[in-house]
Order: sequence, then C-alpha cells, then structure tokens
Amino acid sequence: MAVAQSRIRNPKSKFQIPKFSLPWGVTIGYLTIMLLLPVTALLLQASQVGIAEFWRIATSPMALSAYNVTFVTALVATVFNGGFGLLTAWVLVRYDFPLKRLVDAAIDLPFALPTAVAGLTLANVYSENGWIGSLLAPLGIKVAFSRFGVFVAMLFISLPFIVRALQPVLQEMEHDIEEAAWSLGATKFQTFWQVIFPPLFPALLTGIALGFSRAVGEYGSIVIVSSNIAFKDLIASVLIFQRLEQYDYAGATVIGTVLLGISLLILLVINLLQAWGKRYQ
Repeated sequence: MAVAQSRIRNPKSKFQIPKFSLPWGVTIGYLTIMLLLPVTALLLQASQVGIAEFWRIATSPMALSAYNVTFVTALVATVFNGGFGLLTAWVLVRYDFPLKRLVDAAIDLPFALPTAVAGLTLANVYSENGWIGSLLAPLGIKVAFSRFGVFVAMLFISLPFIVRALQPVLQEMEHDIEEAAWSLGATKFQTFWQVIFPPLFPALLTGIALGFSRAVGEYGSIVIVSSNIAFKDLIASVLIFQRLEQYDYAGATVIGTVLLGISLLILLVINLLQAWGKRYQ
C-alpha cells in the first residue's frame, strides 16, 4: 500500500525522460558520431547496390565460406572459452598460489598486446617448427596456417572477456550458501549446478557475448596465423580487405553489411538469454 501511495505521489519515480543538459547532449553527440553515423554510412553505401546484385555478392560461395569460418569458429571458440574461463576465474578467486598476481595480470595480455604481434607469436609457436607445433606435427595436427589456427587466435583474444566478467560475481558470492547446501546433503556437483552456477550464468553469457564480438571482428592476429585461402580458413574481415585491395568497394560494403547484420542478430539473441538468466537465477 505504501509503495502504491509513493508511486501516486511521484508517478515519474520509475520512468523519467532525461532533461536536456550538457552531459546528456555530449553523450548523444558522441554516440551519434562514433556509432550512428558510421553504421548509417555503411547502410547507405550498401543501399546503392541493387537488391539482385546485393544478394549475389552476399550469397556468393566465397562469402558463404567466409561467414562459416568467421561465425562458427568464433562461436565454438567462445563457448570453449566459457568453460575454461569459468575454471580460470574460479581458481583466481578461490585459491591462493605462488605468482597469483602475475597470472592474474597475464589474463589481460591480449588487451595490451598488438594484434599483429599476437598473430606473429602464435604463428611462431604453432608452426611446424614451433615449440607446440613441432609436437603436434608428428600427430598430423596442423595449427598455424589452417582453420585450427583461426580457432586458436580467437581463443587467445576472447579469454580475458569471460574471465573478467566472472571474477566480480565470484568475489561477491558468499561461501555460506555453499556450506548450507553441503549441510543439507547436497553433493559438490549439486551445489555447483543448483547454487553457484545460476548467479554466474548471466555474467558468463555477458563474457561469451563480448568474447564472440571480439572474435568476429578480429583481423590482425588471424591474418598472420592463417593462410587466408578461400574455402579453407578465410574469414570475413580479411575477405573485406581483399575486396578493398581489388577496388571492389561494392563487394566490401555488402559483405560488411551482412557481417554487421548477423553480429547484431546474434548479440540480440545473447542479450535475450541474459535477460532470461537474470529472471530465473
């Protein structure tokens, strides 16, 4: 009753339209310049291509292969990192061990390392003569200059997003709820799945979404660690650059537009999953 009366007295307490002010205007202006105008320019450029020509370029065999390599590999890499990122965040939060701060700082290495340097490092390590590649070569496993190399590069650049999204939630989680579950007879697996994992699920999806977006847009490291051959390991961003080198601006614009649309659609689905996770956690 008191809540209802307070809402009657102040009907705008929940939904308020921000009044125009300098911070509000600066925010709108900055977002318009940095986000709205570039996207609008891309869409306008793509609209100059006829519908039939747009469809022909967007569904060409080379483009479809590039979409497959880009999105499928990025999705598999980020889901794979979801498990290992959760494990890494758990160890960093719950355990103390020598050089813990150094390991924790190393998680952010993909943020600070230039992408070209990352690609060169991965190519050297995973090539047939590299430290790890030389061990995998006798087994018939080729990493560098293959689609597997694209997968490894996406793993490398997406891991920090997942770990950093999970760490704050784990740090705020009380140990008492785990002890209460154990006292009621729950096993360690039941405690994790029914008590610990539900609050972590929205943060995990957030990290996967951020890592996926980063992996889809990666260029610098992948262009070095892969062979960039069509129908093999060519990703969409490299295909766009190749079209620009050939002065095929229409083809580059169409593929970029498709890439933007698919990315927004996938991010929308992930955001809906996040909302569902927060509702039922």
